Amino acid sequence: MESRLTQTQLAQVIAEIELISQQRESELTPQQVREILQELNLPDELLEDAIAQLNRREALENQQQRNRLIAIAVAAVAIVAIGGSLLFGQNRQQQTANVAARQDQIALSQTGGDSVTTISRQSDRRVFYRVTLENAPIDRQLSLQCDWIDPSGQTVHQGRYQTRSIETPIWNTYCFHNIGSTAAPGNWQVQLSIDGRVLSTQPFTVQ
Repeated sequence: MESRLTQTQLAQVIAEIELISQQRESELTPQQVREILQELNLPDELLEDAIAQLNRREALENQQQRNRLIAIAVAAVAIVAIGGSLLFGQNRQQQTANVAARQDQIALSQTGGDSVTTISRQSDRRVFYRVTLENAPIDRQLSLQCDWIDPSGQTVHQGRYQTRSIETPIWNTYCFHNIGSTAAPGNWQVQLSIDGRVLSTQPFTVQ
């Protein structure tokens, strides 16, 4: 049973037939080509070699075109990937730049207890520096640095650590150092930093 065509399909079929007809009219048969070569006083025995060479050249051009398209596609993917990486990196840098210290204190306990301003060397105590951060990036870990600086300005202890994955914009963190009998008496300070930027500084006295 012959299939029926709609008016739109019929118009498309007619257009396709006209296109094929035009292509065939523009094509020459091998005999016509030989006659033209004879009129030009060219040897027709080289016709097959010439056609083969032409086919090879067209195949090479098609391959080069495909290679160019592949190279363009690869470059586009690379640009998108690099752009995404840069954007991701800039976003992380901006998040880190927004981190600030809301409050800080020197204490003798990790989680509780009152603030202290004076530490006795004879007590040989572990001293905690507790800091409450604000604008902390959710679902990220922050790399922090804690410097304990003696009265001469020398950093006697430097602690580098990474927080747990942050769950709230307001985030508590701490670092610690043991102050013992060998500690220099006088005015000390402790600093908390992120990416080389000081977030907070707290002075205290060692007696």
